[in-house]
Amino acid sequence: MEKVSTIGLDVAKHVFQVHGVDAEGAVVVRRKLRRDDVVAFFASLPACLIGIEACATSHHWARVLMGLGHKVRLMPASYVKSYVKRQKNDATDAEAICEAVTRPSMRFVPVKSEEQQSVLMLHRVRELLVRQRTMLVNALRGHLAEFGIVTRQGIAGVGMLIGLAEDENNELVPPLARDALVPLVEQLRAAHEKVRELDHQIQDWHRSNELSRRLETIPGIGPITASAIVATVTDASLFKSGRQLAAWLGLVPRQNSSGGKDRLGRISKQGDPYIRRLLVVGAHAVLRFSRKGKAAPTRWAAELLTKKPYNVVAVALANKMARIVWALMTTGSASQLRRQRDVVAEETQRLVRC
Repeated sequence: MEKVSTIGLDVAKHVFQVHGVDAEGAVVVRRKLRRDDVVAFFASLPACLIGIEACATSHHWARVLMGLGHKVRLMPASYVKSYVKRQKNDATDAEAICEAVTRPSMRFVPVKSEEQQSVLMLHRVRELLVRQRTMLVNALRGHLAEFGIVTRQGIAGVGMLIGLAEDENNELVPPLARDALVPLVEQLRAAHEKVRELDHQIQDWHRSNELSRRLETIPGIGPITASAIVATVTDASLFKSGRQLAAWLGLVPRQNSSGGKDRLGRISKQGDPYIRRLLVVGAHAVLRFSRKGKAAPTRWAAELLTKKPYNVVAVALANKMARIVWALMTTGSASQLRRQRDVVAEETQRLVRC
């Protein structure tokens, strides 16, 4: 086999597709690999550039191949798609990856460590359990409403629903219906307990990470949001400015500009939806106390609320929080934060005008 300089690797569960070229771009290798043969194949190759589409398992394979001495670059699948020729299959996907990884303008995804993936897994499992808990609460409310039982919203209302469902002396709920609701109550308690355990684990990791504790000082960002950002944003210096980080999270206006005329619409909603949602929720929390707040972000939000709708201000504040996050993650200095706030003031006006 001639010397391979660049390889496009299309990963899968069992069958991997390899497309390799030499320094002049001529195809040198094009073959399928079973999962058990991947490590042995790349261990026999000299060090080369390997491109992989960023996906759930790509970070694992990137760490494995980097351990063998190769240079691995992960790319968003949406950026690779434009290099696919005609029919889509594993071979053409690998060829497109091999072509895309050599482009000088290509944007790459940093490889996450096992610790970062573990922290994000805590967040994903917690999010799933919270959704399941909400489903159980809604089911319990709906079933009891069939018998004319409606309680207040929130934790207090859920406690009353559980008490009514378990009270055998309560004649409002028939015995047969109570037997059907008891499993829901047991699952609800189990889900709530698991969420509490995951919260404690995330809190423990947050306290052990200095950068995560630094992000918690930003109004509207707590341990959950701070730990999620630190685990997701591997290297904040890859973003040239705070606006790039905000754009990566989808918190900037979507453009449809042409002919020298700027047309700005709603936010793009690109990037990680989990972090974007956490920032917007944190912005809503800041706005609730903005009129009494003395910190700069809360004063700024209170003034903006007099001019713009509530949800528009919440997204604008989330955008500002993302920019402050970038400043803290890159330098952490007060002077950088002040310069960032000056830049944010002008850019935010573009956002709130949309």
